[in-house]
Amino acid sequence: MPYLFHLSILWTTLMIRIFSSLVFFFIFTYSTISKSHPSSFADLVENLSPAVVSIASTTIIENTNPQNQMPRFPEGSPFDEFFKDYFNNERRNSPSQRPMMGLGSGFIIEKEGIIVTNNHVIEGADEITVIMSDLQEFKAELLGRDPKADLAVLKIEPGSNELTAVKWGDSDSMRVGDWSIAIGNPLGLGGTVTAGIISAISRDIGNGPYVKFLQTDASINRGNSGGPLFNTEGQVIGINSAIISQTGGSIGLGFAIPSNSAKKIVQQLKDFGRTKRGWLGVQIQPVSKDFAESLGLENEKGAFVSNVNPKGPSKTAGIEAGDVILKFNNIEIIKMTDLPRVVAESDVGSIAIVEVWRKNKKIIIEVELGELPEQTYTQTKSPKKENKIKEEIIKSLGITITENKDSNGVKVSKINNVDINLLEEDIILEVNREIVDSTKTFISLVNKYQKTGRSSLLLKIQRDNETSWVTIKFINN
Repeated sequence: MPYLFHLSILWTTLMIRIFSSLVFFFIFTYSTISKSHPSSFADLVENLSPAVVSIASTTIIENTNPQNQMPRFPEGSPFDEFFKDYFNNERRNSPSQRPMMGLGSGFIIEKEGIIVTNNHVIEGADEITVIMSDLQEFKAELLGRDPKADLAVLKIEPGSNELTAVKWGDSDSMRVGDWSIAIGNPLGLGGTVTAGIISAISRDIGNGPYVKFLQTDASINRGNSGGPLFNTEGQVIGINSAIISQTGGSIGLGFAIPSNSAKKIVQQLKDFGRTKRGWLGVQIQPVSKDFAESLGLENEKGAFVSNVNPKGPSKTAGIEAGDVILKFNNIEIIKMTDLPRVVAESDVGSIAIVEVWRKNKKIIIEVELGELPEQTYTQTKSPKKENKIKEEIIKSLGITITENKDSNGVKVSKINNVDINLLEEDIILEVNREIVDSTKTFISLVNKYQKTGRSSLLLKIQRDNETSWVTIKFINN
């Protein structure tokens, strides 16, 4: 009997512990789910909505309506005089110009009336009107715009009205799966709120080299452009700018300019009316598999320097055509397109630490960054006429070359290999970063690298007065 009594107590104690553990588990799980999945964004939206505005842009265009053009009739037709009188009357009553309206979104970042939107929302506008959440309207002044980053900054005079402003957030802290909230003016409806998650970060959608987008599945439609994308703290972590859609409507593929990319540009547009971007002064191309193998690189990371602007900062610092830029200010350049963005985001006049790969070793170069000009040109001297001289057949490459005494390098006179990146009349200036000054030097370099077991060579060539880089494979490999 005592044995059964003790067994009963043990069983009761065990059940109490199991029950307590289950209660704790469910309370903890509910608390975690409640924390990660808010039951409502209503309080947050109520505070944020007054800072989100609709933007109406008006552009005056010439009235070229083909319906106002008089039809042609045979000479002497009885309809000729009738329609002439009719169309002359229509033209007198029809204005020669008419307004075209565009709608978008924006948000207030300073209570003094500073507003951020997309450049494409206001581009070409003759008049910009900002419509508040309470439907008050203000004429806006354009402080500055940046087509490259698709950003613009406006200014309104609020008078006695007290505006609500929002704060920038840290877009770099966002992770795939985090909540995101979009507020804007889709299809002219105004004050529309949608929510979703961050679907991807650093997304390249081909809109230029200076922005990597946040991707969200929060519903974004036409008219949302320029509106804010918020985190759950009510901070702006993106500017809604683009969608990908086969129908023109939202299919859950929305893209926003990250706040950390936008903040500096917006400040410069406010202060200077334009963007001041860092500039290296190099032309670059991707590091292909053949390039990497030819240069002795372990992988295809980095940006290959195809040309150096003779008046640019890189020329002064010692960066050379044929270098591969691996890091910029300790930021690894994974793809070629990473370099323009990180350079552009750097301060003009700052000293950048650039790690390059040159002739089978890494070297560090300090570059004082210039300011990116609107356009840069690299001029190359036109080659003079060639003197016909002795040809050399390079069987291992499938080409025939001649001396090019009027300029550096050797000239390709014949192509005996259909699978090749060269053309007749190309001038080969370098082989694997080593200068070619004669056919003898070229043949020596080809033999040297063929003996190392490499399957291809990296050539610097001149074609149509421009220099570029190509790879060529050994035929017998």
